[in-house]
Amino acid sequence: MIGLYMLVAALLLLAVGYPVAFTFGAVSIIFGFIAAFFELMPDATMLEVVDEFAYMFSMMPFRIYGTMTNKILMAIPLFIFMGLMLERSGLAAKLLESMGTLFGRVRGGVAVSVILVGTLLAASTGVVGASVVAMGVISLPVMLRQRYDRGLACGTICASGTLGQIIPPSIILIILADVFGLAVGDLFQAAILPSLILVGSYIAYILVLSFFKREAAPAMVEENVDYVKVLFAVVPPLLLIVVVLGSIFAGIATPTESASIGAFGSILLAALYKKLSLQTLQESALETVKITSMVIAILIGATAFSMVFVYTGADMLVEGFFTGLPGEMWGFVLLSMLIVFILGFFIDFIEISYIVVPILLPAAEVLGIDPLWFAVLIAMNLQSSFLTPPFGFSLFYLKGVAPQGVQTLDIYKGVIPFIALQLAVLATLVLFPQLYGFAALP
Repeated sequence: MIGLYMLVAALLLLAVGYPVAFTFGAVSIIFGFIAAFFELMPDATMLEVVDEFAYMFSMMPFRIYGTMTNKILMAIPLFIFMGLMLERSGLAAKLLESMGTLFGRVRGGVAVSVILVGTLLAASTGVVGASVVAMGVISLPVMLRQRYDRGLACGTICASGTLGQIIPPSIILIILADVFGLAVGDLFQAAILPSLILVGSYIAYILVLSFFKREAAPAMVEENVDYVKVLFAVVPPLLLIVVVLGSIFAGIATPTESASIGAFGSILLAALYKKLSLQTLQESALETVKITSMVIAILIGATAFSMVFVYTGADMLVEGFFTGLPGEMWGFVLLSMLIVFILGFFIDFIEISYIVVPILLPAAEVLGIDPLWFAVLIAMNLQSSFLTPPFGFSLFYLKGVAPQGVQTLDIYKGVIPFIALQLAVLATLVLFPQLYGFAALP
């Protein structure tokens, strides 16, 4: 039970705001010593307890070295740099302006253009915070001036910004591929269809709502469309997406090699849009180092956590609990999805991926669940964590850049329909995996 107490303690500390990597490391050390104490005492001396504790952590240097040399994780900083360079090149502004002129004459057209731009940004950047902030600064004032319903405007921006969680190349998909031991390219391909269906459901919701409730999303009066300008804004990033993902899917390049192509391509696009400068490169590189360091620090802390968790035998206890649930596979899937969804209210997707998912994985293997299907389920579920009040990160990002007059309650109300759409797509993915190209359930 010591391992389960350790898990509860870590989750409580994360929920109240303690730094993630330090929480994992400190909790692992404290509970590791407690586990060694109860393993040997009362017959052993304190020196023997310390020796047992040191033996427990003796493999940590090798695990850290394995993390540093992991080729899958090498793609993370490259994709982050690619996203940051494209965000600083003014890509979001150009795409939103161009898409707005194409769809503005349709009721709900500006909101649809935000969803489409969010899709392109997700496939070319994968950085949720950058997408939400960029679209919040650019498109939210435009929609409010056009008398869009505040909730719809805010919900559309938050939902479109979180598409970077499920649309490849997504950081969470790379992390899950590492945790599950899957090929990144296979997981990218498996996530394409569910992500496109999710985008289509967003667009359908906006169009239906604007049809029945015209005052919620009125049409804009636009001048003649400059198609050359639109093509110049849309085609270059689209080509970069095709090159990066296409090279992975075709087997021409590994995800890490494709990520390096994407990083170099983002520099070329910044030069094409006349936004390339030494300052832009420095800012993007520095932010990339910060984000990557955070991910690796969390992974090292999670490695220590998992070592102590396994040492206490808690992994076998959890596996026995999940495999013994009523309904077997269905009971496990429903409970695991509920756990991930609830934890998403309070802690970040990285912590869930490195702590909770490895606990669920052994039971999934025993039950014969398709790992690709289960990984996409978790990724789709984790996407909701960015939207769920009160601690969804997208809500905070948008509130930080929202114009005066936009209340937090407007944002909360606006995201609820999009959360419902995410859960609906997730439900179809659970019940009808064959529709998404996954193998029949066991």
